[in-house]
Amino acid sequence: MNMVLTRNWWAVALRGVLAVVVGLVALFAPRVFLTSAVLLFGAYAFVDGVFALVAGIRAATRHERWWPFILEGLASVIAGVIAFAIPAVAALALLYLVSAWAILTGIIRISAAIRLRKEIKGEWLLILNGILSVIFGVIIVVFPGAGILTLVWLMGVYAIIFGVVLVALGFRLRGHRATATARRVGIR
Repeated sequence: MNMVLTRNWWAVALRGVLAVVVGLVALFAPRVFLTSAVLLFGAYAFVDGVFALVAGIRAATRHERWWPFILEGLASVIAGVIAFAIPAVAALALLYLVSAWAILTGIIRISAAIRLRKEIKGEWLLILNGILSVIFGVIIVVFPGAGILTLVWLMGVYAIIFGVVLVALGFRLRGHRATATARRVGIR
């Protein structure tokens, strides 16, 4: 895992830059951010549902198990339609989805950092990133009534901090790669 991270340090840094951009959009154009997020989710859910329905129909024609695909497809299509028809409900659902995502990915990052602590210096950046993700996810669950705008701004601040930490981690990994390469060729 260490070599994969160091070889792809630029991808980690790029993810950070993109997160900063998303965060700035959330802070300075919250309606654009929220509308975009809801519509993107709606479009994805609808298209995903159509593909699941097609898979279910194909499975039925082959006398295979078809109903799980049909149920999944219907649920996704309905979610997509709701996102377009009642965006406020979709926005709240999306916030809970973001919360679950933040908590889960935060726990995974903390776990990865603990496993990497003997291999790289600066693993605390990944731990910090994971802790910030978990805190962000918990805040959304505990205070949903704080208002969509507040949560969008919180998402923006989170995205900026998350992005800056990832950029720092990316450059730390870049330095670690150079050091590891120098050791391999015998330069100290």
